[in-house]
Amino acid sequence: MSVNILWADDEIDLLRPHVLFLEQKGYAVRTVNNGLDAVDEVKKQEFDIVFLDENMPGLSGLETLTRIKSMAPRTPVIMITKSEEEAIMEEAIGSKISDYLIKPVNPNQILLALKKHLEGSRLVSEKTTSSYQQQFGRLSMRLGDRLSTKDWTALYEELVRWELELSGNPDQGMTEILRSQWIEANDLFSRFVEKNYLDWVNGKGDDLPLQSHQLFKAKVAPLIDEKQGPLFLVLIDNLRLDQWRMIEPLIAEWFKVEEQGLFYSILPTATQYARNALFAGMMPGDIEKRFPGKWISEDEEGSKNANEEEFMLDQLKRLGKHVKASYHKITNLAAGRKLAENLGNLMGNPFNAIVYNFVDMLSHARTEMEVIRELAEDEAAYRSLTRSWFQHSPLFDILKGIAEKGGRVVLTTDHGTVRVTQPSKVIGDRNTNTNLRYKHGRNLTYEARDVLAVKDPAKAFLPRANVSTTYIFTKKDFYFVYPNNYNHFVNFYRNTFQHGGISLEEMLVPVVHLKPR
Repeated sequence: MSVNILWADDEIDLLRPHVLFLEQKGYAVRTVNNGLDAVDEVKKQEFDIVFLDENMPGLSGLETLTRIKSMAPRTPVIMITKSEEEAIMEEAIGSKISDYLIKPVNPNQILLALKKHLEGSRLVSEKTTSSYQQQFGRLSMRLGDRLSTKDWTALYEELVRWELELSGNPDQGMTEILRSQWIEANDLFSRFVEKNYLDWVNGKGDDLPLQSHQLFKAKVAPLIDEKQGPLFLVLIDNLRLDQWRMIEPLIAEWFKVEEQGLFYSILPTATQYARNALFAGMMPGDIEKRFPGKWISEDEEGSKNANEEEFMLDQLKRLGKHVKASYHKITNLAAGRKLAENLGNLMGNPFNAIVYNFVDMLSHARTEMEVIRELAEDEAAYRSLTRSWFQHSPLFDILKGIAEKGGRVVLTTDHGTVRVTQPSKVIGDRNTNTNLRYKHGRNLTYEARDVLAVKDPAKAFLPRANVSTTYIFTKKDFYFVYPNNYNHFVNFYRNTFQHGGISLEEMLVPVVHLKPR
């Protein structure tokens, strides 16, 4: 398909060799020597790109640019000028030029600008596809190795990077190949966790990951220092690594990343367990013992995370951090705005914790509401929706306010979520919990190959409702379905985002230390 170029320059005759060069490359070039003629040409036909001299007699380049943009706002315009004055550059950029070239220009500069703005997406896509093809074999070999806990975090980060780079790639074959590697990786990771999880939580062996109940002591408490100003722990519930990567560029304008990495969420990868463990600095079974009556069983009424502030303050004292601290849980827009407006009141505290629940609510809404399901039909759309929410949320305002006031931030989450596709039959009594990724109860009947079963909850430091309680956690992308009305629930929950079980997306979650710019 021919590319139509408009080139406006009062010295266009001197640029004839450049025009011939482009025509030999297959481009169709229409030339004019003043701004008014350029505007007339844009009125007559649609151009793919416009080259515009900044210094022309009569209608100037900037005036011509304004008129062209009013008629063809999506047409890329590349300004070409002899001037290197900063004010002219800033005005041109403010008028939404696509590029800025300084005379004298050579033909290859022009060709590079054309490819960048007209073929950039295709070239990047082709390069990305080629790069992934080259790395596919290496990734497959790594999956065949005996991986450590650190190896798994590095491999997961690489898979997420390719997921983001290939997202929207027109070559669906590459996307399918990457998806097959995800499936293989989650299968092997599930086996890895099944083999080692009880050793991890019991502190056995040399290959121990950083886990939920250890995160505060390792990554938060050492940064609490009254001399360095306030530290904010911002926990976004249910935030996956790929979602963090989507909002990271927005935050980068206000903060620089001092350190970032991944830690392992405990099982179940669910708010009641993982988040309470994080704030208490201990496993759920130990929380139940230390705080009698404060651990709310799943079959009891009441909030399962109502005591996080008490758990956090207790942990601060145990760690020797006798400082003024605050805790805030944001579950709606009004509460977020109120906190953003009153942020100044917190800057005198050496430590503040903020829990923001939107992403978790988005995950549940996607399951229950057809319109949200359509807006976030797959991982790419789910990421995009998360970024759009964050960009316009009070949380972003809160973070910007912290940066402006010189505060530091540890941003993290409690667990991630996985898109489930494979049903797994389970049978339990009426007291069995309703979560799709984990169950606990008596006399559970399940597909053994689909789950990690913990028949003695004490070994996993989990609360035991009675002497015969068993916990089961689905692996990979399975989800539990009861035999009753089986087909209906299989179809209703397939391709929804769930948490509580074992997968890379649920267990390996980000923690980031941010300092204001």
